[in-house]
Amino acid sequence: MAGLKSILSKSASVVNRKTGNEYVLVPITNNIADMNSVYTLNETGAFIWEQIDGKRSVEEVINALTAEYDIDFKNAEADVFSFVENMSKYLIIH
Repeated sequence: MAGLKSILSKSASVVNRKTGNEYVLVPITNNIADMNSVYTLNETGAFIWEQIDGKRSVEEVINALTAEYDIDFKNAEADVFSFVENMSKYLIIH
């Protein structure tokens, strides 16, 4: 389980494409796209996705979210940890 000081990275086996304010994530297995497991991120999810770079801590991602969307830390924290839990479950981030 990730904590505030955890540094997260995107899986190398996921291809992403930005369309407007959303991202489409497609897992790749054996050089083949798994079209049954395509994920679409809304604007907030896309923002969190962009912040995950293997350098920023979860806390830094939360702070960026609070600044971008003018929300309080507690709500941003809940959003980021929910995103991290879901994406980790599908091995999209680690």
